[in-house]
Amino acid sequence: MSAVSSATPQGSSDHPTPSSLHSKSPGVSTYIPPWTEPYIIGVAGFSGSGKTSIAQKVISELNQPWTREQAFNNNFDFDEPGSIDLDLVVETIKSLKQGKKTEIPVYSFTHHNRSDKTITIYGANVIIMEGIYALYDKRLLDLMDIKIFVDTDLDVCLARRLTRDILYRGRDLAGALKQWEVFVKPNAVSSVTPTMHNADIVIPRGLENTTAIELMIQHIQKRLALKSTLHLRRLKALGLGPNFDLQSIQNLKILPYNNHTAGIYSILFNAQTDRTDFIFYFDRIANLLIEVAIEQLTAYEEIDVKCCKGYSYKGLKQTEDIVAVSIIRSGDCFMNSIKKTFPSIPIGKLLIQSDSLTGEPQLHTESLPKAKTGDRFFLFDAQIISGAAAIMAIQVLIDHTVKQENIVLICSLSTEIGIRRIFNVFPQVTVVVGQISKMEVAELGWGWSRPLRTWRMTLVPKHHSRATWSRRAKK
Repeated sequence: MSAVSSATPQGSSDHPTPSSLHSKSPGVSTYIPPWTEPYIIGVAGFSGSGKTSIAQKVISELNQPWTREQAFNNNFDFDEPGSIDLDLVVETIKSLKQGKKTEIPVYSFTHHNRSDKTITIYGANVIIMEGIYALYDKRLLDLMDIKIFVDTDLDVCLARRLTRDILYRGRDLAGALKQWEVFVKPNAVSSVTPTMHNADIVIPRGLENTTAIELMIQHIQKRLALKSTLHLRRLKALGLGPNFDLQSIQNLKILPYNNHTAGIYSILFNAQTDRTDFIFYFDRIANLLIEVAIEQLTAYEEIDVKCCKGYSYKGLKQTEDIVAVSIIRSGDCFMNSIKKTFPSIPIGKLLIQSDSLTGEPQLHTESLPKAKTGDRFFLFDAQIISGAAAIMAIQVLIDHTVKQENIVLICSLSTEIGIRRIFNVFPQVTVVVGQISKMEVAELGWGWSRPLRTWRMTLVPKHHSRATWSRRAKK
């Protein structure tokens, strides 16, 4: 009569211990974003047991506003473990576990083969791995935070499978029954049933067992809340070190304070300034900040410029390409100025906002243009308060193989504690700022980014020793 048959889920302590912040050298800390510690859920069960329905239920309960759904209704049930390239599965999960940008092949059920399309997964807080043999391989079990087995009577599974195959996959009744009797049912008994012993939670009757599903979701939500709290605590700790002299940081470039800049900021800070004047004078400050950022570029080559009447001019040509990345929405206020300075510059976007409930910074979306190794990235944000969004944005660029020394963060206003946090983690990044405020920690509001990005991945058969995955994301 028990709603849930369970063992103690891996890492079920109320005090999670994975490190998000550790020292890599004296005076330098390492920030590890939440997507490098994703919560991995494995869902296994017989063909037609209701794995997909339960995975969708988990997705709908975990996701918050701003989370977007990108569903691929690819759900293929294979019959025996050899039909999965488990080596590729393990390699992919490890890559996601490390927070890397990962390409997942898409399987075509029309041609029964991998298609040319791939799905890019990056920045997932929660990964749901769904498949008949999701709990079969020990290497996968070691990577999972919680393991679920959906236990449904085989007669019910047969009825669901026949309905699905005949209505949605164009198969005839005789062929579907033959496949069930010859392949599916024997392998379910011999290979799938034993994996039930690897599960932390066994859910009888699938989606009908609402009590079991609610208890499971409550447990997952509790674990994610603890991880969120720990992440916030570590972010705050970045700025609690000893005060430092701003003048001693060579990579910090502060806009010179003179009558010109003081006059512009006086207009910008004035609550009575109308919208047109505010935009005009902010563009002037933005132009000055971009000029300071350009001065940090050092890769030039000498060229001879042919002038009129046969004269020549010995000049310089910039050899580094520049990519602009805006932390939207506030970073977009620099776009007018950067486009006037570099009309054809490629522009990327990062949406980082604070969770309305926890205050945790979260990456909602990333769209970065293709760039070459060695390109310089100008990262724009209007203001830096806690520094959390800027730290996360820099980490996203680093995850996309951009070196610290090639990143220039440009902002109009910043707090000293925000600058301190950034340089504690990324000492080689260059920061160009208009003005710095000495706000104390107690004055800062810690509302900082993206709701949980949840990915559901369905194991499907391999073709010529290749495996394919399909993904469902709730956004």
